[in-house]
Amino acid sequence: MIRTVRGDIAAETLGRTNYHEHLFQVSPLLPGDELDNEEASGAEAALLHDSGFTAMIDATPIGLGRRPEALARISETTGLHIVATTGLHREAHYPAGHWVHSLDLAARTAAFVSDIESGMPRADSVTAALSTVVTGTGTGTGTAGVAEGEAALGAQSLTVQAGLIKAGIGYWAISTFERCTLDAVAAAHRATRRPVMVHLEFCTAAHEVLDLLAAEGVASNRVVLAHADRDPDPGLHLSLAERGAWLGYDGMARARTRSDDELLTLTKRIVDAGAAGRVLLGGDVARATRYLAYGGMPGLGYLGTRYVPRLRALVGDAAVEQMLTANPAEFLDVA
Repeated sequence: MIRTVRGDIAAETLGRTNYHEHLFQVSPLLPGDELDNEEASGAEAALLHDSGFTAMIDATPIGLGRRPEALARISETTGLHIVATTGLHREAHYPAGHWVHSLDLAARTAAFVSDIESGMPRADSVTAALSTVVTGTGTGTGTAGVAEGEAALGAQSLTVQAGLIKAGIGYWAISTFERCTLDAVAAAHRATRRPVMVHLEFCTAAHEVLDLLAAEGVASNRVVLAHADRDPDPGLHLSLAERGAWLGYDGMARARTRSDDELLTLTKRIVDAGAAGRVLLGGDVARATRYLAYGGMPGLGYLGTRYVPRLRALVGDAAVEQMLTANPAEFLDVA
């Protein structure tokens, strides 16, 4: 079964899935690009649906403006299956003094498990109940910091549940904060069996992350390496696929980094090598200035209307449907 914001669904009903988007996100790393308007985000989600997708992962974790109730409403209005995310991003997204720095390993683990099993808070904070597990021995100010976060954000538990656990690391670096998150993600995975996403910077330290998670009981075939395509090295990707890891390709429409043609060429090489069964496709558009409904471009429809047709012409319908339908269903499913 796959856990969505409107309840569990059978894997075979998921359909074509964009594995990585953000309908709501507020980060100091993205000033002026806040995704915080439900009407606009809902309109953008409708564009994704109209472009041929029936499901998406909203990859915004704790502390970055999650809005679970709004995700559920957008899911109902658009018909999109939406999988919400718990966990924490890489440390750079959380400035000094942010309440998430108060959470030690036990508190992070409890928060992640609670988001999956009990539901995410209405506001983007840990629940008041979870503050009791914080001992003050974590990475920040302990229970006092959590209490401040609770007071500021007014947490209240819901029945809208997360279906994915996320961590993030830096460029060839795993900070103390990020290692604690990886350990908590592994513990939450062991408790819930939910799949794991790890944000990588240009696919650096990919094997190291898989090694760390494997040592903590997370099999590589339960992990998607987000933004793997930022380093379009087919040899690296095939070595990761051989371990069973999922390759997250989501760098379309980013010509300043690399062209769509380069990503298409990479994907064809992976398909030709027999590893189409390890690729997930997404857009990670993730900014107000890139969403049509917020006044930007190219929008969430780009993947389905502009990129996927070119990919079909290059690798064929069967490989594309595997990457869009069968692979995400397998990745997200908890039997």
